Amino acid sequence: MRWVLILFSTVLLGGLIALGGVLWGLHHFGRGLPDYKQLADYEPPVMTRVHAGDGRLLSEYARQRRVFVPIDAMPRRVIKAFLSAEDKNFYTHPGIDFIGLAKAVIDNVRNLAQNRRPRGASTITQQVAKNFLLTNEVSIERKAKEAILALRIERAISKDRILELYLNEIYLGLRSYGVAAAALNYFDKSLDELSIAESAYLAALPKAPNNYHPVRDHAAAMARRNWVIGQMQENGFISAEDAARAKEDPLTTHERTITEVAQADYFAEEVRRWLVGRFGEDGLYEGGLSVRTTLDPKLQRFADEALHWGLMHYDRRHGWRGPLGKIEIVAGWGDTLGAFKAPETALPGWHKALVLIAEDKQVQIGFEDGSFGQIPLGELTWAREWHEKQRLGGSVKKASDVLAPGDVIFVEPVTKNDDGKDYPAATFTLRQVPNVEGGLVAMDPHTGRVLALSGGWSFQDSQFNRVTQASRQPGSAFKPFIYLAALDNGFTPATRILDAPFVIDQGAGLGKWKPANYTKKFYGPSPMRLGIEKSRNLMTVRLAQTIGMDLVTDYARRFGVSDDMPKHLSMALGAGETTLLRLTTAYSMLVNGGKRVEPTLIDRVQDRNGRTIYRHDARNCDGCLATRWRMEPVPGIPDTREQVSDPASTYQLVSMLEGVVQRGTGRRISTIGKPLAGKTGTTNDNVDTWFVGFTPDLAVGAFVGFDQPRTLGPRDTGSNVAAPLFKHFMEKALADQPSIPFRIPPGIRKVRINVATGALAQPGDRDVMVESFKSGTEPTGESEIVFGGDTAGWGSAGPGNTAPVAGRGSGLY
Repeated sequence: MRWVLILFSTVLLGGLIALGGVLWGLHHFGRGLPDYKQLADYEPPVMTRVHAGDGRLLSEYARQRRVFVPIDAMPRRVIKAFLSAEDKNFYTHPGIDFIGLAKAVIDNVRNLAQNRRPRGASTITQQVAKNFLLTNEVSIERKAKEAILALRIERAISKDRILELYLNEIYLGLRSYGVAAAALNYFDKSLDELSIAESAYLAALPKAPNNYHPVRDHAAAMARRNWVIGQMQENGFISAEDAARAKEDPLTTHERTITEVAQADYFAEEVRRWLVGRFGEDGLYEGGLSVRTTLDPKLQRFADEALHWGLMHYDRRHGWRGPLGKIEIVAGWGDTLGAFKAPETALPGWHKALVLIAEDKQVQIGFEDGSFGQIPLGELTWAREWHEKQRLGGSVKKASDVLAPGDVIFVEPVTKNDDGKDYPAATFTLRQVPNVEGGLVAMDPHTGRVLALSGGWSFQDSQFNRVTQASRQPGSAFKPFIYLAALDNGFTPATRILDAPFVIDQGAGLGKWKPANYTKKFYGPSPMRLGIEKSRNLMTVRLAQTIGMDLVTDYARRFGVSDDMPKHLSMALGAGETTLLRLTTAYSMLVNGGKRVEPTLIDRVQDRNGRTIYRHDARNCDGCLATRWRMEPVPGIPDTREQVSDPASTYQLVSMLEGVVQRGTGRRISTIGKPLAGKTGTTNDNVDTWFVGFTPDLAVGAFVGFDQPRTLGPRDTGSNVAAPLFKHFMEKALADQPSIPFRIPPGIRKVRINVATGALAQPGDRDVMVESFKSGTEPTGESEIVFGGDTAGWGSAGPGNTAPVAGRGSGLY
């Protein structure tokens, strides 16, 4: 009996000591532990996906490429596979699997005796505690903290939430975070498409993904996968027959199918910047945003093609700047050519080539793969030597005038010459990466949605966006807003403006300012329409002088061209700076009837749960969400756009800009054969060239200039540099579109007038046209003449104020 008491006392004492040890451990290791309750609201980092307007993927942003799947949407087969592999008692233990732990201790004693690797006994809850709240440090202290946190987590968070966190957070190799990303990266499948064998393989990876690589460690991967299948059968999750069939399945991975991706690098970068500004770096790279942009991939492709074509078209007119480099033509020249580092700005379809023989009529070239080709003289005649200020050397008489043996060049295959005759096989043309830059943007003028944006020749070479970031002088492309201000204030398109010399004394020591027309001629009193169609500088300056620069700068601000334009008369000729996007947006407000629109690249942003957190069009549509239509009237969406100009005035200006295309500086565009309007712009010394125009439902702006401003050439203007880009784009964009005339607002009357006098046309008049007038402003006789300040011998000055002049305004046309 005494021995029983001694034994009982010993056991009791040992139990008390053990309990004390446990309590001490809970107190000691439980101090200062991370706040486990945060897991209840934790959202794992998820990639943001940006889509084009048609749903095609545009770009993805993530620090960890993870796709989050709620536990309710997780297939049972996948869950059972992971429970079998990692924690079969997950739904019954309190955070620590004491039974599993005891078995692991016994197994590890055996493993130690057999010199085998010990196995762990961490539950899924413990792994969540370690992954989210602790480090990967291997120590008794970390394991104790992990166990304590697991017990606490189980009391605060549901089992399903713990499992959801685990399955979406765990790393499974191949840059895959979470089971959904792993299913895509290993098998190119969504979770619900995985077979038993595939689910089991993913469940085999958490312990050591690198040890079970499906190709590099195929045998180990198969053995581990089949063990998981066996565990699934043993736990009653699958039948013996299913397990047998699953073990027979080969372990074959599949690369992810290439998603149809929209290419728009400059557009995507603008979207990225906007998202960072709105949601921050973490919101972009971890927030799991779903972004629907305004991009039209077809129009974007046309924009890129037009810009590349236009820059090459300009560049070829200004000569050959020389080869990429030279190498010696010796044995093994193909390897030397392959190792030659060429610029990465070549277009797809261009090839690096070596000049082998330069003759009179052609050049023989070789490629790094050992093939050969030729460049005929006809494809080299453009390559006159480039000189400073965009001037050209002598004409090319023979092929050897351009190229010499050893030259490394870019070439592109061609099949026909300029006359349409077929070339022999393996014929190429000489290519050169332009050093000029430009941009092109297309937008919906009614909403401001940017449909295409091409910000330069190569995003890889320069991320500087010439559509949104380049502030340049618009030249005559600004003139429409002066004419619109006049139309809004009592003038008509038939009002005559004096085209004569104009001089203003700028003050002591500053000399006199003498703007001039591009032609250096004067044309006397001319209709306002003619002033914009022919881009007459003197008429524009006199009109601006008459209406006052206060009004001009107000219209520049209203239409978003410039927020703080100086009130200097030279600004009337486009001497102020703006961006292509701002100017194209302003032109959009002309064709949409004078209503304000804000340019946007994003339609909608949703968070990871599908909740809309940003929408460009914030208008509400009462009745649009009805579940059934019972023949009620179709809901109307209110038009909340601010009216910034009289619709009748804007139509008059649109009609005048249509004349620019039909008869004026943009007439080369008229061959498209659709209703088009627009305006050219060129600045001092032909540094910046523009064409901005529109159809009734599409506004497009094009700009060409050097990043470090310098002349484009003595005869290079908006009409022959930027306008061809616009035309090239519009030809493709409008090819399958109906011909829609410009919409005429109420209050407009079409009247036949005598162009010379501005009076109503009479029988026998020769120079007659149909002009647009607001009701009540139709001419009753000859139109008045606007003198606008100094007349230099043409008579007394008309009404208006004298505005200060700053900078050189002459030469902007």
